[in-house]
Amino acid sequence: MRRRARHRLAMLPAPLLSGCGAQLSQSVLHPAGPDAAIITQLTWLLFGGGLIVFLGVMLLLALSLRGGRPAGTLLWIAGGGIALPVAVLSALLLFSTWRSGQLSTRTSQDALHVSVTARMWWWEVRYRDPASGRDIVLANELHVPVGRKVYVGLSAADVIHSFWVPALGGKMDAIPGRVNGLVLHADRPGIHRGQCAEYCGEQHAKMALHVVAESQQEFDAWLAAQARPAAPAGNALTERGRAAFLAQRCNACHAIRGVTEGTDNAGEGTLGPDLTHVGSRRYLAAGALPNHAGALAGWIAGAQAVKPGAHMPSFERIDGASLSALAAYLEHLK
Repeated sequence: MRRRARHRLAMLPAPLLSGCGAQLSQSVLHPAGPDAAIITQLTWLLFGGGLIVFLGVMLLLALSLRGGRPAGTLLWIAGGGIALPVAVLSALLLFSTWRSGQLSTRTSQDALHVSVTARMWWWEVRYRDPASGRDIVLANELHVPVGRKVYVGLSAADVIHSFWVPALGGKMDAIPGRVNGLVLHADRPGIHRGQCAEYCGEQHAKMALHVVAESQQEFDAWLAAQARPAAPAGNALTERGRAAFLAQRCNACHAIRGVTEGTDNAGEGTLGPDLTHVGSRRYLAAGALPNHAGALAGWIAGAQAVKPGAHMPSFERIDGASLSALAAYLEHLK
């Protein structure tokens, strides 16, 4: 099956799959928020302390190779075994305690609330629509307003995962049956890549998400757009893609607000990501592919070749015209 799926991917035009390996950088050494800056400072301090210890040991090694009169045993024990460790570790403890106390308090008061549920191997993200009070559901992409604290309630649907966005600092486990809170705070616009940091199965390495930090006005406009139902099919191609979505029973796992209600599988489309505005997302399959029509077609036809073991099956028997129409329709859902 995987061989046929790879064959279907190979049959797609090369430009459609170009750039599939492009990824954003992910590093704790490029902080984009106040908490991340504190953690980075502590990281550099530990790097520097480790370097000093290493150079000191190498110096002692060099001196020992030169020979001469050895130092007394009492001096080594008192100086190297007691005085030096106590002085260095006490200084590190005091400084790290002081700086760690300046990290954002994990509280949901006066913060934007977002619910994130970790699944094998993707992230379900839920916002509350301020106008209607209903949930806004999307996947693998978290938007935050710059300069405002965001309280992320983390849980898991299957096994233990771990939510980590290095540029924004902090890492928190997502545990089944429990909600853990984490505060994110971005101080400038940008897109930051996150990752599951707890081994969770075969596709753990391909369980990424992206945090988009933007101005409050841009965030409000984005949230209002996400709250609306899916855009209607605008032409014959996207209408055929909409029909293919229902004919292939995609709604058994995926919901599209305004489309899947009232169908045979209404209410069941919760196994996979909500696709109401899938065309507006930057990546597919939790960061495995960039989001465009060619990648959508490749993912539908060969999901198991891209991400073996994922719950998404490969629709390798779908005809080419229906596949192209379905990909065009999903790309249309912005």
